[in-house]
Amino acid sequence: MAASSSTLHQLSQLLPLDNSELEQILSYTSTLPKEEAAQHLQNLLGDSPEAIQFIQAYSERGHEKGGAPQVPTHMPDAKSNMTQPQSQSVRSDMDSKHNHGPVADDKNGGMSAPPPSYAPPAGPPPTSYVANGHRHTNKVVEVAHIRARDEQEMQQALQTLQYQYGIYNSDIEPEHDTDYPCSCAIHQYKYRKWNRYGVQEMWSKAVMYPGEKSYNDNPNQTMFSNNPYRMRVVSPYGYGQMNWGGPGRPIAGYHAQAIHQSITLNNSLNQEAQANIDGREPKLNIWDEKVLETAMANLAVNGKKGNDEKRPVSRPEEKGQGPNPAVQSIAQKPNASRLSSFRKSIGIKTSDERAVAKVEKAADKGMGLRDEILAEERGRWPDEQWRWIVMVYQDKVGMTNKIAHLRAHQPTQYLHLLRAGYFEPIPVAWASQASNPLKFSIEASSGWRGITPAWRGYEDTAEERLYWVLNHREGSVGMRLKPDFISEMNMARARMATAVEPPPIYSSSDDTCHLQHTSEGYSKQVMPAPFHAFDRPETSTDDTMILLDVSGSMDFDPVRPVYDQYMITRWMRSTQPKNKDVAKAIIRRFTDAMAKHDHQFTGYDLTTFSDRATFIGSVNHRNLNDMWKNVRLGGGTRVMTGWQKVKERHFQKHSESATYHPIYGWQAGPETPMLRLLLLLDGEATDMDEFELDILSLSWAHVTIFLIGVDGCPHHHRHANELQRISDVNHHVSFVDAQGNTPERFVTHELLKRHLGYDIPMQEFTQMEELPAYEE
Repeated sequence: MAASSSTLHQLSQLLPLDNSELEQILSYTSTLPKEEAAQHLQNLLGDSPEAIQFIQAYSERGHEKGGAPQVPTHMPDAKSNMTQPQSQSVRSDMDSKHNHGPVADDKNGGMSAPPPSYAPPAGPPPTSYVANGHRHTNKVVEVAHIRARDEQEMQQALQTLQYQYGIYNSDIEPEHDTDYPCSCAIHQYKYRKWNRYGVQEMWSKAVMYPGEKSYNDNPNQTMFSNNPYRMRVVSPYGYGQMNWGGPGRPIAGYHAQAIHQSITLNNSLNQEAQANIDGREPKLNIWDEKVLETAMANLAVNGKKGNDEKRPVSRPEEKGQGPNPAVQSIAQKPNASRLSSFRKSIGIKTSDERAVAKVEKAADKGMGLRDEILAEERGRWPDEQWRWIVMVYQDKVGMTNKIAHLRAHQPTQYLHLLRAGYFEPIPVAWASQASNPLKFSIEASSGWRGITPAWRGYEDTAEERLYWVLNHREGSVGMRLKPDFISEMNMARARMATAVEPPPIYSSSDDTCHLQHTSEGYSKQVMPAPFHAFDRPETSTDDTMILLDVSGSMDFDPVRPVYDQYMITRWMRSTQPKNKDVAKAIIRRFTDAMAKHDHQFTGYDLTTFSDRATFIGSVNHRNLNDMWKNVRLGGGTRVMTGWQKVKERHFQKHSESATYHPIYGWQAGPETPMLRLLLLLDGEATDMDEFELDILSLSWAHVTIFLIGVDGCPHHHRHANELQRISDVNHHVSFVDAQGNTPERFVTHELLKRHLGYDIPMQEFTQMEELPAYEE
């Protein structure tokens, strides 16, 4: 029976959905047994007094009108807002009382140890009833929408300006100092940048931690600027440069000095910021239901009041427990003064009253923080399916215990990261957006902040989140700090120095470099580490696909940078084939060998990506040349667009074993076949960190990356080192790189080992190279 207008109105106050969707929810609830109906409504609405009152009232009305069955008088725990269905026997790590509250013997309100981690539920996730119409928001989400409007446009404008004025380091902005109004391209960019100060201030307020102050790089603010970089980091342009009205030129020595100073200052400010927020975390356990009562009892014990009637009946010291140090730190009572009676007579609070006020204030603040966390969790994950996906994600990434610890012991930091979506999968819609909260630039010297307390030194919010996960996932040994620019360059040059001649056994006269006569012989190569199998070997049910970078650089004449210290001064031509030709040759060799291995003669799905993704078709030895005519080169390098297209293709083939969520996309089931992807890149994608974050949580995908590089290019080896770091912590990712004139048989052999998951002997590889007998 249709719900009454008053019932719909009351429900809309608790659940902001359309009336048609609310009617569907009530109609479904009316079909459930009374216990399941109560559980279902509470999962949707939360545990607020208003929600509980509505459930009880609706139950009575529904019983009369054929609506929801009678709800049991004993409601489930009001604080377990993340409770899972009884059939799953799963305890959510979001349960504020049972999972993150104090242990049973924690009578003093102190921080208790985090609870045991949950076991991810087996089988497919439960059905979602609110996902399609649910739209959650908070202050970070709202400001992110505003910032995303022109974030990508500003990044592109800066890159265009740098290219126009011959500046090749991304960290150097063009400068043009004048004493008169100027309409040059540099000043036009700066005017647009200054017009974004309002958005920057909004972003800072949304992501700042307590005690922090925002700042920007406004040159007109000199006396009262909070920018710590202004007077402590030198300009790459030096001092007193005479430009005679033209734009300035950066100086290599000053640029190197600026890098050193920035690195030192970043580390210092990051340590201060982390220590500051750690010291501001609540000293009382905010998950203790009787936090104020417990704190006041401890205060009475600490103060040793003489009036026994005012003491609690149950005292901690009677049970062999000492006073709570958390309460002691909040309210340190001074010794009684001879003037205490006089102060009291004129309205000045006594030391006891001030101590009580401090404890009450701390308890109120803690309870307010707890309510904010619970509201944010209910808003982000409104039903069982949502929470099931989040639980599995946290377990796959290896962050279950860390997140539980944050929630229990560092709730302020937990809430900040929660609002930024750190504890859930990346929404699929972000892959197709030119800008999203994982593509925001971080610029410490300009005041564009990240999300974590130690945000300085990262390039963007995706890199910041990636390293936060790597540093806090279970099994990590020590801190995996992001190498600073100088360390990255030194490691890249050290790697480049290890290059040796490739094994002569792989020499082939039909390699691209020999056919195009770019140079004699092969370039020296960095030998990959000995192969070790981590994933299971390939099976007949696995799905092999190819993802190809077709950005504009694939068709460029290969060039490498020339450095003066850490500043690029020019580019030098390299005598080697274009990257597109090497990529095509590797795809041909790879598909031929795979067809001979698994007899999949129809071919393998090929998808290309630049700014957008395109499915080319299934390629094999016979049709590769024809299919290649459909490949269009040009644009940027956004690997997430291609990755989403590949996932869609994979799950369309195997949809019967998977489920789809409108926000988080496809979720693999236990029977979903493994996706084995060969990814060909010729440089670092703009959203590579986002891609690495996504695959970190996927056990059903193995990605083998082939990185094509220019001979003697530090940029190539910087990216290779980054891929090696990712491969070290995520065994579902492996990579092979080659530079210059490439020994294609050697590369193909190494790619096949990693793609198929076993060490292929040379004799077997030679047999795989033989052309298969294709059948019409």
